[in-house]
Amino acid sequence: MEKILATGGTGYIGSHTVIELIKKGYEVEILDNLYNSKIEVLDKIENLTGVRPKFHQIDMLDENGVDKVFEDGNFSAVIHFAGLKAVGESVEKPLEYYETNIGGTLNILESMKKYGVKKIIFSSSATVYGEPESDVCVETLPTGQKLTNPYGKTKYMIEEILKDYAVADKDFNVTILRYFNPVGNDESGLIGEDPNGIPNNLMPIIMKVYKKEIPELSVFGDDYNTRDGSCIRDYIHVVDLAKGHLLALENIKPGVSIYNLGTGSGTTVFEMIDAFEKASGEKLPYKVVGRRAGDLPALTANPEKAERELGWKAEKTVEDAMRDTINFLRNN
Repeated sequence: MEKILATGGTGYIGSHTVIELIKKGYEVEILDNLYNSKIEVLDKIENLTGVRPKFHQIDMLDENGVDKVFEDGNFSAVIHFAGLKAVGESVEKPLEYYETNIGGTLNILESMKKYGVKKIIFSSSATVYGEPESDVCVETLPTGQKLTNPYGKTKYMIEEILKDYAVADKDFNVTILRYFNPVGNDESGLIGEDPNGIPNNLMPIIMKVYKKEIPELSVFGDDYNTRDGSCIRDYIHVVDLAKGHLLALENIKPGVSIYNLGTGSGTTVFEMIDAFEKASGEKLPYKVVGRRAGDLPALTANPEKAERELGWKAEKTVEDAMRDTINFLRNN
């Protein structure tokens, strides 16, 4: 049985992927400092799979701690989710973001090198495209240009580090997954997105408005050149995203492979509000405010490469995500 290390494995995307890995028969260990996740997630993973993954509460900046996990681990691959991820916070705390995301990744790579672990799947982001010339992103678009925040820059820099390392070590296998906008949760409603602090993404804010933790949702601009004036994004169900990691692992090959994980179709902010209201049966208070600096009118994935090479395709809809989110909110 292959053993996988999931860094950040108690987080939103990490925990859903750990569940899919265990269901497929992989042995999984998790390394996480619980900065933006909760220890109870382990109970929920066990509840859903019958298996409790071995857990290491270690910060990836702790070189000795990371090294010890690898020394004892005998891993065949690493799926690297761990990192700070709030766009707004990254602008306020750039040094923390560079240190954690890049420094932590270097520690993981050093230990992988030392203990001969030759496979890594990296959680990247559509933010690496910056302000692309097309609103439909293919993997061959240039990256690293017009990046508006340190979070996106760290993702881009880590991609470059992985590419350079793969040149130096021809046996190194790297798959980079560029996520679009993950939403939804496991249909059990047991686990879902539950960020500590103020969220940056649309869906967790909608959830906080629904729970009355925030009085209303701010819609940043209704005068874009889109079908209803609000921004369009590609929202992908987190369970589809998790399955993408599984297929990436099963199809990993030497060198660097890069895939967009998105649905290929976009949903506007107003359509997201409407879908949530239909799923919950309740009105969602919102107000239209000025545009946000750096927001693009539309951004969606071209996911054809992932379908062609990995056999992966998003199957769930925004409506599925809303139903599952309501289920999670009512269960928690």
